[in-house]
Amino acid sequence: MPSTRYTILLADRQTGVVRRFTVGLRPALTVIAIVVTLPVLVGMGAAWKARADVADLYASHATLELELSNVRETTEALTGQLQGLQTALDDLGGRAALDPALKSAMDKLPAIVKSRAMGGGGSEGAGLALLPSLNSPEDTFGLLRDLLQGLESRLQSVQSGVDKRNKLAAATPSIWPAAGWLTSSMGNRRDPFTGGADFHPGLDISADRGTPVYATADGTIVHASAYSAYGNLVRIDHGFGLESRYGHLQTITVALGSRVQRGDRIGTVGTTGRSTAPHLHYEVRVNDRLLNPLQFLLKSARQAAD
Repeated sequence: MPSTRYTILLADRQTGVVRRFTVGLRPALTVIAIVVTLPVLVGMGAAWKARADVADLYASHATLELELSNVRETTEALTGQLQGLQTALDDLGGRAALDPALKSAMDKLPAIVKSRAMGGGGSEGAGLALLPSLNSPEDTFGLLRDLLQGLESRLQSVQSGVDKRNKLAAATPSIWPAAGWLTSSMGNRRDPFTGGADFHPGLDISADRGTPVYATADGTIVHASAYSAYGNLVRIDHGFGLESRYGHLQTITVALGSRVQRGDRIGTVGTTGRSTAPHLHYEVRVNDRLLNPLQFLLKSARQAAD
């Protein structure tokens, strides 16, 4: 059976020209189907593209949320480190403060004592030779973490130095051991018993019997009993080779091996041992070598007595 065909006439009224187009049924239906379905297909494609774009936006949003969470956590960690550094700096500032007179007394200590107290200086960490490129927040935070770790390491080194200096300051005999009057300095003198030449190894501080005697620096009691011409003697080991001695005591109020701090009472003035009148014999030694105690004392004898 022949296929159905349709003729389409197009006439021009002005010229009278008539044009005829013969179209088969199947091609006509095909054209109509294309005309009808094309917008539908275009719409479906646009919908699929929009759905894909929305999915990409959701994925980007989730990624940004994760990055934001990581940035927040990193920022909080860095903030905690900074607060810790600030607290440590505040504490270090308080511990680093030192009385100028005590610092002056420390400066007069022999070099061997200061070297023993401070120890060898550690090597300084090398600085950042080249700064890395900062192409992302991770690079920036990584650089900040490295800088903070370097600051913490430097701060620990400074803290160690301050602690050592403070220990040496606490161990420096720097106050008058008793309130009284200086009657004999360290050096050559006339022997009070024989009248001959004599070398006096310390200071004699005249005071009333029973006047309190104080430790001139922190340390450990290594002797607390009678000893030869010293009479009742207290010896304090301050560390770093430093030692102080307190002789002719009437009473001893500390026990062997006990720890004392600068200003703690250790006994009373007396006249035990080789003594002509109540007074305190006071010595300072380093590695058993005599030092002149006057160079470390922060007050004059008259001020100590007031």
